[in-house]
Amino acid sequence: MPQAARTITQAFRGAVAQFPDRTAVTAPDGDLTYRELDARSDALAGTLLRAGARRGSPVTLLTPRRTDLVVGMLGILKAGAAYLPIDPEYPPARIAWTVRDSGCELAVVTAGTAHLLTGAHQCPDVRVVTLDEVPAAPAGTPAPGPAGDGHDLAYVLYTSGSTGDPKGVLVEQHSVLRLFDVVRQHLAFDEHDVWSMFHSAAFDFSVWEIWGPLLSGGRLLIVPREVARAPQAFRELLRTQGVTVLSQTPSAFHGLVAADQRAGADPGALRLVILGGEALDVASLRPWTDRYGTDRPRLVNMYGITEATVHASYRPLRRADLDRHGPSPIGSPLADLTFHLLADDGTPPADGEPGELYIEGPGLARGYLGRPELEAERFVVHVGADGVPHRRLRTGDRVVALPEGGYGYLGRVDDQLKIRGHRVEPGEIEAVLAGHDEVRRAVVVPHDHGDADVRLIAYVQSAAAPESLAAELAKRAEELLPGHLCPSRYITLTDLPLTDNGKVDKGRLPAPPSAAGPAVPAGGTQGTAERIAAIWRSVLDVPHVGDDEDFFSLGGTSLTLVRMFARVNEEFATDLDITVLIGGATVGALTPHVDAALAQRAGHLTETP
Repeated sequence: MPQAARTITQAFRGAVAQFPDRTAVTAPDGDLTYRELDARSDALAGTLLRAGARRGSPVTLLTPRRTDLVVGMLGILKAGAAYLPIDPEYPPARIAWTVRDSGCELAVVTAGTAHLLTGAHQCPDVRVVTLDEVPAAPAGTPAPGPAGDGHDLAYVLYTSGSTGDPKGVLVEQHSVLRLFDVVRQHLAFDEHDVWSMFHSAAFDFSVWEIWGPLLSGGRLLIVPREVARAPQAFRELLRTQGVTVLSQTPSAFHGLVAADQRAGADPGALRLVILGGEALDVASLRPWTDRYGTDRPRLVNMYGITEATVHASYRPLRRADLDRHGPSPIGSPLADLTFHLLADDGTPPADGEPGELYIEGPGLARGYLGRPELEAERFVVHVGADGVPHRRLRTGDRVVALPEGGYGYLGRVDDQLKIRGHRVEPGEIEAVLAGHDEVRRAVVVPHDHGDADVRLIAYVQSAAAPESLAAELAKRAEELLPGHLCPSRYITLTDLPLTDNGKVDKGRLPAPPSAAGPAVPAGGTQGTAERIAAIWRSVLDVPHVGDDEDFFSLGGTSLTLVRMFARVNEEFATDLDITVLIGGATVGALTPHVDAALAQRAGHLTETP
């Protein structure tokens, strides 16, 4: 069958026919075989068709990281529609805005997430299908869904928008299928592979993680959210579940490498580590390569962008790369894509000179949902020397052709950031902050706290009292923005420094002052909670930490959490694992675990003759 004619569901059914009793999905709520996943998604598709699902229409998918997530995706596709995944951890206002902006008329939810659409921020025009009420298999022969082909829409993913609103990227099914067809020649994945799904379904890396195994007969391991935040626990999960294909942003892999260094050398069944989502500092991989080399598991860096269906290039990493200086190596474009570099004047740059990257080929998205002007700006038509028009994606990334072949990533031509793999448009955050009555202007910049722990700092121009305004802005951001877009600090200035052109001069913004205050001396007379709180203040660089304040709400990240835990274990001479905070990351939750470890150690000392 021609590639453009195939659909994702047809490819999946091929895996079902070949491997019906193999495990397709392992999740916190259990396992599903290919046969069971096929039946459950057939039942959902029938329910959606009866509820009015239409070919090519987006359907909201609002489920936790469980088997329901995959059942929802497949059921929506089998009904001829496209899935729009929204992370249930997003603020209710953000969820409601996304549903309204997308024009979704249907939503697939669970009993535990339904309130996010029917509560205070309800979407009254959306018909809700609750997965808990859908049978495990259709009654009788499944009704056929609408006839479709590879040009049907597969999914809609919302990414950060520079003008203040996120934008929905429309990706067709053939673009997903050709990705795996092209990459299979490099990575040789098959039914024996176990792929981990580490990332949120709302992040495009998950497209790779989910469909990689399900279209080849492999097993998909859905990593629980709390384990994804705990590198030591994640490493153990990879080992015990026999994961063979691991996908990570460099920031997340940094935490995993640190956890691996504290344990015995054991890569488990890993054979492939795919790095992507943000610029890679190859030298940071040295602790890993010193242990395992670059062949088992193989290390591969893949550059990509949501508008080009996850991955657009391929670069196997070698030991020699660790000693090279220069841009992040992203390798060569995938076989069915073409890279073009253009200078500011629209002409190719001279050899060795950087340019903006344009991508051409069948991996390009259809465009943006309801954003025709932005679509025309980013998806441009170039008429070649043969007079044939070619569609190209203007990425906004600065890239250079390397002398040894392939390309190197240099950064952005605009203000867009990549933090822990998430696309961050400062303009979207700045628009939310500027919506506060006391804020005249806002600018958001990244700040590196060391060990790849990059956080967002917001500078606001205001005459309001800094402490109270910071609290109000933090609350506003939490209510309107996903966690990865919330600044960790808010610094109030009477005036923001400006360039001669009236733009904020980011180079003249003052360095963020330390807000942590004096640290508690190690081994002092303070109680456990006070000593832990002092460590949190230092690591998070905040002036106050209450017993019940959440670590992540205070501006913490997964990398910050690892640093904090190392400090706590050093302070108290304990060996606690991050997973003790699965029930909640607060000082109050951590204190009894530290006290218990200290009491256990004291008991052992008392019993020693």
